[in-house]
Amino acid sequence: MQIHRQWQTIPTFGQGASVAMGNFDGVHLGHQSVIDLARRPDLPLGIVTFEPHPRAYFAPQSPPFRLMNAEARASRLAKLGVDQLYAVPFDAVLAGMEAEEFARDVLARGLGVRHVAVGQDFRFGRKRGGGVDDLVRFGEKYGFGVTVAPLLQVGGIEVSSTAIRNALSAGEPARAAAMLGHLHRIEGEVIHGEKRGRELGFPTANMSVDDLHLPKLGVYAAKVDVLGGPQAGSYMGAASLGVRPMFGENTPNLETYIMDFKGDLYGHHLSVALVEYLRPEVEYTGIPALVAQMDEDVARARALLGA
Repeated sequence: MQIHRQWQTIPTFGQGASVAMGNFDGVHLGHQSVIDLARRPDLPLGIVTFEPHPRAYFAPQSPPFRLMNAEARASRLAKLGVDQLYAVPFDAVLAGMEAEEFARDVLARGLGVRHVAVGQDFRFGRKRGGGVDDLVRFGEKYGFGVTVAPLLQVGGIEVSSTAIRNALSAGEPARAAAMLGHLHRIEGEVIHGEKRGRELGFPTANMSVDDLHLPKLGVYAAKVDVLGGPQAGSYMGAASLGVRPMFGENTPNLETYIMDFKGDLYGHHLSVALVEYLRPEVEYTGIPALVAQMDEDVARARALLGA
């Protein structure tokens, strides 16, 4: 997959795609339905998305809301067969474009798109002034086709990134997965922590969750993919998402105990999938009680994942 981080000077090999357009946070089933509408047997498949997310641009002080970082999104899109990813910079220039200006200058002239697929609630242009009917009209004027995907429902609930965030905040990763079409994953580099887990007999891989929407804090049964190196592969795990109240911490992070694994993962990248919520964070009265609870967590996670 080719990734383009600007729209003004796209090389010839990167033009002429049929694209799905949107933010694709989470790449959920609704997003996947738009991507499927963009597939054409005679054209490369492309994605037009925006970086940073427009919501982060207009409200930079708002709480973190993203379901995945840009790298994880690119990885997921590549697995769906995307050939060209246009990560269009969302800046003052783009924010100030009228809807027709965006369709003409960015889509038709900049990216040279042949076809565009969007969800029926897609808005674009300055102050979100353009809708799908406008996009169809501009497509006819500037030489690209447009198809519109209806909103998708799962279990009577409209699939959206907001609904998925709500499920994760409630500690219901299975409900989130039903809308995502895949397990919710937190991906990133293993960083150095306080190494307390190693001292307690449960060495953990620590990962930052900065700038991501936080699922309900607590302990989860997890599936862990080591994404590179000699120990690359899939493992069972127990993951603790939280602030470690017993040790006076206040910055959330993800600590994952990987079962039946030995080795050094610092600097490697992991993908941790949240499978089932086991329990909330608890501040224990002493180390023995904490270790006993960790034994129980790992046993429960192993039983759930093994089943």
